[in-house]
Amino acid sequence: MCTGGCAKCLGTTLIPLAVLCTLANILLFFPGGKVIDNNLYITDEVWYFGGILGSGVLMIFPALVFLGLKNNDCCGCCGNESCGKRFAMFSSIIFAAIGFLGAGYCFILSAVALNRGPKCYTGREWTYPFQDGDYLANHTMWNACESPENIVPWNLTLFSLLLIMSGIQAMLCGIQVVNGLFGTICGDCKCCGCCG
Repeated sequence: MCTGGCAKCLGTTLIPLAVLCTLANILLFFPGGKVIDNNLYITDEVWYFGGILGSGVLMIFPALVFLGLKNNDCCGCCGNESCGKRFAMFSSIIFAAIGFLGAGYCFILSAVALNRGPKCYTGREWTYPFQDGDYLANHTMWNACESPENIVPWNLTLFSLLLIMSGIQAMLCGIQVVNGLFGTICGDCKCCGCCG
C-alpha cells in the first residue's frame, strides 16, 4: 500500500475521533446532563480539557497533515523526484508524535478521572466519595451521590469513551510513525520500487 494513501486513511479516521472527543469533554461540563449553579461542582479532570485540547485540537494538526500526504505534489530536490515526498513523510512523523502526546494526555486524564470517580453532593458536602476505583464494580456505592442525578453513569460513560477514543488515536499515530519511516526510507510507491 502507498505510504501516502495509508496516511490519508489514518487522517480520515482521526478527524471524527477528534470531534467526538471534543464533544464528550464538552458534555462533561453538564454533570448528569444538566446545567449546574456552581462551576466548583464539576469534576476537576474536566477542567484539564483532555478531550478538547489533547484528543481534539492537538489531533487536528496531525490529521490534516496526514490527509495532505496523499496529494503531496512536491517536485523534489537535487534532481530526485521522490525527495520532496520523503521529507513530507519524515515531517509526518513529528506530527504523529504530537498527536500521540495529545492522545496520551487525554488517556491519562480519563484513567485518573475513572479511578477517582465524580465529584458529587453526598448529603453533607460536595466531595469525591469514591476511592481508588472501588465504585466501578460495586453499583450500590453509586447511591452515595445524591446530586447531580445520574452523575456516576454520566461520568463513567463519557470518561470511558474518552479513554477508548484517545487510545485508538494513540495507536493510529503510532502506525503513522512506522508508515512515515517507510515513506522516508523508500519514498511513496509511485516513486520507488522498494515499497511496492
